[in-house]
Amino acid sequence: MISADQIRSTYRLLTPHVRCTPVIDVDATDFNLSMGGLSLKLESLQHAGSFKSRGAFTNLLTRRVPPAGVVAASGGNHGAAVAFAAMKLGVPAKIFVPKVASPAKIQQIREYGAELVIAGEQYADALAASELYLTQSGAMSIHAFDQVETMLGAATVGLEFDRQKNDLDTLLVSVGGGGLIAGIAAWFGGRVKVVGVEPELAPTLTRALEAGRPIDAEAGGIAADSLAPRRVGELVFPVVKRYVADTVLVTDDSIREAQRLLWKVLRLVSEPGGVASFAALTSRKYLPKPGERVGVLVCGANTVAVDFDR
Repeated sequence: MISADQIRSTYRLLTPHVRCTPVIDVDATDFNLSMGGLSLKLESLQHAGSFKSRGAFTNLLTRRVPPAGVVAASGGNHGAAVAFAAMKLGVPAKIFVPKVASPAKIQQIREYGAELVIAGEQYADALAASELYLTQSGAMSIHAFDQVETMLGAATVGLEFDRQKNDLDTLLVSVGGGGLIAGIAAWFGGRVKVVGVEPELAPTLTRALEAGRPIDAEAGGIAADSLAPRRVGELVFPVVKRYVADTVLVTDDSIREAQRLLWKVLRLVSEPGGVASFAALTSRKYLPKPGERVGVLVCGANTVAVDFDR
């Protein structure tokens, strides 16, 4: 378990290196929704385009980095974040991504100066390749989700959201490997109902909760480059099991529609994984009670340009 004191300490450490991303209150009726209040935290505006920069900087600022630098496996966002943080701190970085990584994320990683390796079809393949390199190189591994430092960095999103909007009843969070939702849920400690949202084609946390332990799950769909690691983390799972209230599954079509609606109504762009949480509302897979105040974390915006108006 990670503690509130650890999260506060991490937040103080990260403050000079990451953005305090905005929270906007929106009229739920603009999306044909009814609830007591709707607030979006735009972590999509974070450095490198996602919340992952928080975990990347936490690792680099709290661990001894060897001369060989750092290595990370990623569907894309974590790799971009590690590459960005390494660039800012002058550390060599080697990033392994699968073929499903989006062109936008691949381009980002290269622009930040990291060495890029495309390995295998899915995140699990890139992870295996990075672990083989790790044994040969002496580099420091930065795991995308199943690492205390990574979870602590992600947890600062919850602390920040709490300070910006301290009257929420429920918080909807997209789930891949589980590091983000575990960190956020650990911060709130049951004070807010935290609900995980996953694509139907990548139900990693849902399957783990059904089995009582992390197990392999399907790893496909429109958000496969960010929400399909095959299984949630071993360190992540006990935190999630203790503090996360429920999970909701959404279709690829509902994720696309949530992207379109965010653009149409608010002129906000999000990648599929970043907007899955919002899709739980717009698809009515999560139905707020009358008067319920709901927060949604929009956690990533690394996508190619899309004409949502078409």
